[in-house]
This record gives sequence, structure tokens and C-alpha cells, in this order.
Amino acid sequence: MNDRQAYRARYDAVIVGARCAGAATAMLLARSGASVLLIDRQKYGTDVVSTHALMRGGVLQLNRWGVLPRLIAAGTPEVRRTTFHYGDEEIPVAIKSEHGVDYLCAPRRTVLDRILVDAAVDAGVEVRHGVSLTDLRRADDGRVTGVDLKDPDIDGTVAVNADMVVGADGRQSTVARLVEAPFTVEGMAASGYVYGYFENLADDGYHWYFGRDVAAGIIPTNHLQHCVFVGVPLAEFAKVFRGNLDGGFRQVARANAAALAEQVDDACLVGRLRGFAGSPGYLRQAYGPGWALVGDAGYFKDPLTAHGITDALRDAELLARAVSAGTAAALAEYQGIRDALSKPLLAVTDAIASFDWTLDEAKAHHADLSDAMKPEVEHIAGLSATDTLAA
Repeated sequence: MNDRQAYRARYDAVIVGARCAGAATAMLLARSGASVLLIDRQKYGTDVVSTHALMRGGVLQLNRWGVLPRLIAAGTPEVRRTTFHYGDEEIPVAIKSEHGVDYLCAPRRTVLDRILVDAAVDAGVEVRHGVSLTDLRRADDGRVTGVDLKDPDIDGTVAVNADMVVGADGRQSTVARLVEAPFTVEGMAASGYVYGYFENLADDGYHWYFGRDVAAGIIPTNHLQHCVFVGVPLAEFAKVFRGNLDGGFRQVARANAAALAEQVDDACLVGRLRGFAGSPGYLRQAYGPGWALVGDAGYFKDPLTAHGITDALRDAELLARAVSAGTAAALAEYQGIRDALSKPLLAVTDAIASFDWTLDEAKAHHADLSDAMKPEVEHIAGLSATDTLAA
């Protein structure tokens, strides 16, 4: 996807990070008429750790943007039921039709991120992979005015000017570090996971499992595969999995439910298992003079509630609208809405990731999670009435 043409002298926006948050922000800004440069240090279409699961708000947006049909055409299965398992208790929940959405989906990131990047290119975004941010350019008053880049196809540093620099570069965001964006909310809890992709599992929606100090999930995704993860409190991660990912994986599966262990034993692992030692969630300051953050760069929470992609897409649209408005007040509103919608989700995710609950308390936490998701969906749905950024 790299284009060897010369960089422009100035862009309306440079976005660092071409994953779901960055690619969606770039696409929406370009659709509003902005000149946008989107860079990523990784190659086009590379994989990344993800739960894959999209909730209603994310599916609603992808549909409105004209992206959802591409995902389904790429073999992303439609999820019409989610089932919660609390020990021996099983609670199935049908996905009802609301706001034009009657199914959920969980695309592989090799599919979702590619499709969003392709949609950004279609909108006129200049996309360059294998390019790294080395520094930010600043005016005398400290305002960010552009970026210094390392492009392997060009000798020396590439200096690019921009009205806005957006950090969409993940938890270890270089943009956030360079602007010294402070944490405004910090979580306390985190969990650790081992996950893999399996064939020969029944395609009957999302499954979420909870037991004493353990959790797990089965998520149908592309290529007729399921992402299966098992999780434990972060403090237990090394003890359970160090030196024996497969043994620890199956041990935690059994601790969740005998039926889950049997399904995993009968399924076929594609590739290898991978581990992810998590970290507590946070909200960072979302903007400043000439810069803004989106996705995990500005807001991260434990993957146990599988809500990260949905929130990343939500914030991509909120930020694109704010940048298009071009005022500090609009950026302040972006942060205000982001925080108001995110804080309840972050709080309940922190409670679930603590593993400090009985099964009845876990059910209550999930009821709170459902309640926290409703204002988010309503807000996203309300944007469509005056949408100027759709396909």
C-alpha cells in the first residue's frame, strides 16, 4: 500500500496508526473534504491482538459508513445470539433488531483493518505503511504543527506539516508520550489471556464463560474459525501459563466449564496459542493544541468485556466531526462526550477484570455493562440523522 510519490508540504490532518480507530478517522475526515495522510509502522494487513467482537454500536457505524457489506462479503459470520455461562448456569440472549442492526459480528483484524484502510484510500486518504513517527514539529508557542517521519524509501527525515496530528497508535502511543498527555482516569484491575484460533466449533454466536477466578470466550470469526480465549487475574498469569501455554489454556478451560474443555479438545487449533498480559485501563487527555488522541492511545480498558473496537469506532466518528468543525470547543466536546460515555464502561470493566466477584455478582456486573452500553448506542444512532460523513 505504500505510495512512492512525494509527500505534500501540508495536510489538514496526519494520523499516526492505521488500525481500526486511525483508518476510520482518516476515512471520515477525507469524506468531509480534508486532505489526510495516514501512516503506520507495520505492513498493510498485519495481525494484532484483538477480541474481534463488535457490539451493536460498532456494527451500526460500519453499516452507516457502507463498510459492513464488505465485511460480510469477506466471510465474517453474522452473530445472532450471545450466551453467558456462569458456572453451570447458561443464559442465552437473542440479538434483537434495534436501529437497523439485527446481528453482531467479529471480523479478524486482518480483515477489518484492511477494509477500513481500503475505504480510506477510496475516500482520498494518502496511506503509507512501514513509515514511523520520530518526532512532532511545534511552533514557538508549543502548538503541534506537523510530524517528522522515517520512511525507508527516503533518505533522512521527512518533515510534514499538518493542521492536526492524531495519535491512533495504541496503548504505547508515541504521540501521547511526545505531547505528555496525562491520564485523567486510571483503572486498578487487569487480566491476562491466552488465545488461539480453532476450527470445527459450532457456529452459534458469542459465548462468554465465568467461573471462580477464571473467564473464557468463544468468538466466531472469519475463515470458519473461532477465536477462543481463556483469562485469569493478571497476578496469576505467569503462574498459570509460564512455560506451558497449552497446558494452562486447557486447565483454565476446564475450570470454566467441562463443556468448554470438551469443545476445545474436539476442535483443531490453527497455528499456535498466544498470550497477552494485560494492563489496567485508563482515559488520557484527548486533545491539545494541534493534536488529538483516538482509540487505545486515548482510552483503553481490559479486553474481558470485548468492547474495545466498538469504542474505537465510536471515537473515530466523534473525533472526525470535531476536527472537521475546526474549533477548540468542538475538540472539548469530543473529549466530554467520550468521557461521559466511557467512564461507566471503564468502571464496570474494571470491576469484572478484578475477578473479585461471586457468580451472582458477575451477573449483576453484566447487567450494569448492558446499561452502560445503551447511552452509547443511542448517541451513535442519533448521529445518523445529521450524518455528513457517511459513504
